[in-house]
Amino acid sequence: MSNGNLNWIANFIWGIADDVLRDVYVRGKYRDVILPMVVIRRLDAMLEPTKPVVLTMKKQLDTVGITHQDAALQQASRQAFYNTSPFTLRDLRARAKTQQLKADFEACLEGFSPNVQEILDKFKFHHQIPTLIGADILGSLIEKFLDPTINLSPNPMLNSDGSLRLPALDNHAMGTIFEELIRRFHEENNEEAGEHFTPRDVVRLMADLIFQPIADQIESGTYRAPIWSMMEPVALAECSPWQRNVLPSWPMNMARRSLSTSSARRSTPRPMPSSKPTCY
Repeated sequence: MSNGNLNWIANFIWGIADDVLRDVYVRGKYRDVILPMVVIRRLDAMLEPTKPVVLTMKKQLDTVGITHQDAALQQASRQAFYNTSPFTLRDLRARAKTQQLKADFEACLEGFSPNVQEILDKFKFHHQIPTLIGADILGSLIEKFLDPTINLSPNPMLNSDGSLRLPALDNHAMGTIFEELIRRFHEENNEEAGEHFTPRDVVRLMADLIFQPIADQIESGTYRAPIWSMMEPVALAECSPWQRNVLPSWPMNMARRSLSTSSARRSTPRPMPSSKPTCY
């Protein structure tokens, strides 16, 4: 996908904030809604093709009383994460009643696997839902992210005759868009250089989400090493509140760099070293 197309998508998402959040949030708080919604829609789009399989598997596991379900549900979703709620974001567009939309949207978020739940917790996105519902803008927000002129899915969108309507958005492209949005929010809030921070546990979660599905394509078991070698430990106290809450997309970009030396062989990954969080 060309840089022009990526910029168009970034501009579209940036415009959602002005279209939906104006007069409800101050501009400095737009990112508290837009960034997690980008992640939610991306994961939702990735899980759409296997949603029926996951729901069937969940029902079977519950029927026979299996409590440790992660591995089976990941296999069913063909991803390192899953969602067991009966809803996708597309299902929520038809909700006419605000309280029903709130209940179903929260059920959709709660249906994500524990690794995604941790990411959403870092965003503190659940704190935004009462404001979105109170202002009656949650439905409009979801509708904007489902606009048929953009595709945040890793799969292409096709016309009824099978021809290409919108190209797929791979991890590299998604990461580029996310980084651009972070840059714009950074400039909008007049923050100083270096005020982008990813908590170590979020880095680990995002790296797992990106690398686990492609581990078979990566040479040896050292694919995580480049990530950790880039981090120079510093104390969390040295990081700003913005640094503690932002989720940059560079793990997506690390995935594409690692794939440049990929092979079909897979080994057991080396354990990740533990150290303090890093500002960059």
